[in-house]
Amino acid sequence: MSAVSTQVGRCPHCDLAVEGDDAFCCHGCELAYALVHDAGLGDYYTRRDVAGQRPEQLKGAWEAVPTRSEDNGSCSVTLQVDGLRCASCTWVVEHLLAQTDGIDDVTVSYATGRTHVRFDPQSLTTRQVASVIASIGYAPRPVGAAEPWDDTLIRMGVAAFCTANLMLLTISLYAGWSDGMAPRFQSMFRWGSLALATPIALYSAAPFFSGAWRGLRVARVGMDVPIALAVGVLYTHGIAQTLLGAEAYLDSLGMLVTLLLTGRLLEKRGRRAAADAASAIAASLPMTARRRTATGVEDVAIAELCVGDVVELGLGDEAPADGTVIQGTADVQMAIVTGESAPMQARTGSEIVAGASILQGALAVAVDRVGEDTVAMRMAAAVRDATDRPMPEHPTDRLAPWFTVVTVGIALAAGAVWTALSGLHTGIEVTVAVLVVACPCALGLSVPLAVASGLGAVARRGVVFRDGGRLLTLASVKTLLMDKTGTVTQGTPVVLTADNEILRLAAGLERSSRHPIAKALLAEAARRELPLPLMTDRNETPGVGVSGNYGGRLLHLQSGGAGRVVLCEGTEVLGTIELGDRAHPDARKSVQQLQNAGVSVALLSGDNAAVTEAMGSDLGADQATGGATPEQKGAVIRAARLNGHVAFVGDGLNDSEALAAADVGFAMHTGVTSAVLLSDAVVTTSALRPIVAAFAGARATQDAVRTNMRRAFTYNILAVVAASFGLINPLIAAILMPLSSAWMVWGAMSVDRRITHLEDTWT
Repeated sequence: MSAVSTQVGRCPHCDLAVEGDDAFCCHGCELAYALVHDAGLGDYYTRRDVAGQRPEQLKGAWEAVPTRSEDNGSCSVTLQVDGLRCASCTWVVEHLLAQTDGIDDVTVSYATGRTHVRFDPQSLTTRQVASVIASIGYAPRPVGAAEPWDDTLIRMGVAAFCTANLMLLTISLYAGWSDGMAPRFQSMFRWGSLALATPIALYSAAPFFSGAWRGLRVARVGMDVPIALAVGVLYTHGIAQTLLGAEAYLDSLGMLVTLLLTGRLLEKRGRRAAADAASAIAASLPMTARRRTATGVEDVAIAELCVGDVVELGLGDEAPADGTVIQGTADVQMAIVTGESAPMQARTGSEIVAGASILQGALAVAVDRVGEDTVAMRMAAAVRDATDRPMPEHPTDRLAPWFTVVTVGIALAAGAVWTALSGLHTGIEVTVAVLVVACPCALGLSVPLAVASGLGAVARRGVVFRDGGRLLTLASVKTLLMDKTGTVTQGTPVVLTADNEILRLAAGLERSSRHPIAKALLAEAARRELPLPLMTDRNETPGVGVSGNYGGRLLHLQSGGAGRVVLCEGTEVLGTIELGDRAHPDARKSVQQLQNAGVSVALLSGDNAAVTEAMGSDLGADQATGGATPEQKGAVIRAARLNGHVAFVGDGLNDSEALAAADVGFAMHTGVTSAVLLSDAVVTTSALRPIVAAFAGARATQDAVRTNMRRAFTYNILAVVAASFGLINPLIAAILMPLSSAWMVWGAMSVDRRITHLEDTWT
């Protein structure tokens, strides 16, 4: 019986190997392919960077996924889509949904995977929307549901474990050359090394091989190509050398894969934290509200509130929606909008926003805006858009692949020449020596090592960066904008000037109050060790002041204008107490150091314009702008970015949009969770000196990166030339490769010293 010749092809959708030309691996891929083409999106298969995924059956209780009803009768839902591995994946999902009957609007974010869909509930259900996504191989899930298993950590752990043991065996072999080792032990160690290298090459390094293949299919040489080539050559050479009883140099393979997988894992963790910032803003709002009805007051979920409803707010409550006060008087903290910790007085006609908290008094508020239309949720939307901004690419990402292409060409050419001159064995040794000695480790690690050193040095000085990319971006920042309250200042009212007796009486009136001003008076009285008098007939009127009887004297403490309170007896003013928010002790010096470094420093605050300008003048800032809303802060930063990179320092929920809009955002550690999650860096101490250290660290890191890159190119050029002329054998190449990395480490260690030098220079 004659053998039947079967042609091997690739599935047009998922690229899986199949029998037959243009055959599909399964019915699901065939349907997905037809669906994409029927929608007029066939270009996806020519423009994509990676192959599509095989469709799987949609699972889960999609009927329970929450949706939001729109005024026009449509519904909107936000889903998380996993498996978007390139920009073309995003393109095909977005356009396929947009062309589906019943879907009115759709946006898909490649950076976060969030997909927002507005659809007609009479035509579609949430399950059907998700089914469209799943039908072409992507995995939709409700926002907040558990992420699919990521095996990067397992692959890295396997590589690290095997490499550690591989190094022990290799060191034993090297030591045996000088002291003498029995052949049977040499053979055992070589085969043990190969056994340990096999899971590294076949399992841990598998993502590099698949990534390289996907890139080559579309004629794109990414960083996965040289890595896969180096791993493949080292492993193949290791097998051949082990069979021949010669040195295999497999330790280089293990080190390379372990370091690269560790870097990928850290990068993924950094991106995940930023994607949660918008959810943190929404989580800061209350879940229920007390709504007036014809028969009384009822507790309802904020999702049930409508424009025109009246809600009641008491002491400690937070506003569930934006609205206008129609009854009552209260002290309200509006930090969510203004960033100012000091309360404002709300009365009939005043506007408050969702998240504003009642410190004293009670209000009835007519709802003007609910849900996504509130200021807080608009801020969350702005934050969500900003997190989709792509990370900057470093030149080494573009240079390393081309360098590797040239190196491979040199290795093959040198191997061919030496084969012709001295035989196949010599040709293979020269080829392996060139590939090993010129492995992109030195070039690829020149940036990460310097950045890691910079991140550590800056962290020791009080600033923790979320990723190294933002540290490098900070090196080119020439404009720094800072919030005032809680950032430049200490964030709570303090007594600036007061007579001891006036302060003693005022603190006596406030001794049982929880008002922020009362806390400031009591703290200052305690600091001065003033005995507090006992007041009788004490009466506190929200928005007016506090009164009490002291030895037959009727005393009254009331507002005396911005930043002051006055103590009166009847109509006579006994004295005035000046209040303010003190700047951090190091603020003025820090501003001066930054200016000496060529950075323009400005205040951008939601606080009163006059107060902000006075603080800016006192600090010596180049500019001070007060009364800015969250939207205005974001607009100012986006406008400033047209002239170069901009950094922003803030601490409040109202700073979230500004932090998102800036190229580098710093959050004070005392700030709200959303600000900390969204920021690129967190200042871990209540001071501004760490900001100066961050700028110094960024520039020192940039200098170290450039130095390391010069060293990496110098090393690679000299080493490749020497190996090509047969001056370096594979053993020496295997030794030189870690030495080149050590050279990069030495350059990175200079970052700490450079930071100290820059700080001294700017003083």
